[in-house]
Amino acid sequence: MPELTRDHVQDYLRRLEGEEITVVDLRRLGESPEERSIKKYGYGTPVLVNYLRNGKPFRSVIHTMTPGPFGHEHMADRAQTLLWEHASFNRLPQHVRALDVGGFTAHGDLIPLGSVEEFFLLTEYVEGQGYFVDLARLQAGGELTELDRARADALCDYLVAIHQVPGPNPELYHRSIRELLGQGECIMGLTDSYPPSDALFSPQALEQVETLCVGWRWRLKQFPHRLRQIHGDFHPWNILFQSGTQFRLLDRSRWEFGDPADDLASLTLNYVFSSLQRSGRVEGPLGDLFDRFWQRYLESSRDREMLSIIAPFLAFRALVMASPVWYPSLSASVRKTLLRLIRGVLQDDRFVPARINDYCGG
Repeated sequence: MPELTRDHVQDYLRRLEGEEITVVDLRRLGESPEERSIKKYGYGTPVLVNYLRNGKPFRSVIHTMTPGPFGHEHMADRAQTLLWEHASFNRLPQHVRALDVGGFTAHGDLIPLGSVEEFFLLTEYVEGQGYFVDLARLQAGGELTELDRARADALCDYLVAIHQVPGPNPELYHRSIRELLGQGECIMGLTDSYPPSDALFSPQALEQVETLCVGWRWRLKQFPHRLRQIHGDFHPWNILFQSGTQFRLLDRSRWEFGDPADDLASLTLNYVFSSLQRSGRVEGPLGDLFDRFWQRYLESSRDREMLSIIAPFLAFRALVMASPVWYPSLSASVRKTLLRLIRGVLQDDRFVPARINDYCGG
């Protein structure tokens, strides 16, 4: 990582202030000039900057964060904290004022970001048709084709391949499981989005689901060796097929590393979801794809442990599908089946794909 130097800080302050700046010295906050023994400082150390602006003395402090647990592992985590501090410090009476927020380049240059109000992401554009179109055709009564089978196989093989890449830090596994429950986009964020008046997913029913999931969190804490590269939101709307079995992916989400169960639950439960809307059961072409995907993944990955940990991931995806926010026109009968599925998988010690209709109450 680049280090903080007098020249870099001086250039940054000149760009920020638009005036002549001369940095007199840098030192750790609380350190006297006599104690100062080094000229460069790394991340995580508050650095006092003594400088002249148009010949007049000023002082400011540069704060950085070191990577670490408690939600600070990724650069984006640390950026989130610093951006929030910049936006909030000056709204509290008598709080020390935030002057700017910025970033370091790979060469150690400091870039001001204080005037930014929102961030954006620019990506390439790719042609393709969402995989949900294939599933919608089958849901509407279409016949299963060899291309349907080949595409499911291609997606399965892709997951097997990326799931071979281990994660760098077992602590990230504990974080990913914790956030599966508590993150705003995940289980508890979803349960909070259901209206209290929902007759089926009542507050009492959702509390039961959350309680079961907390038990699973403590069970899954013993599996940090499962940390692997994942997509994190591997559903049919994020998969674009081009010609044949060639595809591109959109919107990787939440975690770079997690449990492979996240990806497997996301895709295979969409076969279930479409089949339930088609006939009320997991059967026919969509049932065939569900069975085929599971058999191929387990045989290729040899990950039989998957069956012992996937339940809360399935519950998460089923909560999305039953949500009146995401699927407001979904029939009451399918929502009821999804609730039975959630309870069924969470109350079973080991998920058995062949029993999917039993979990659904069929």
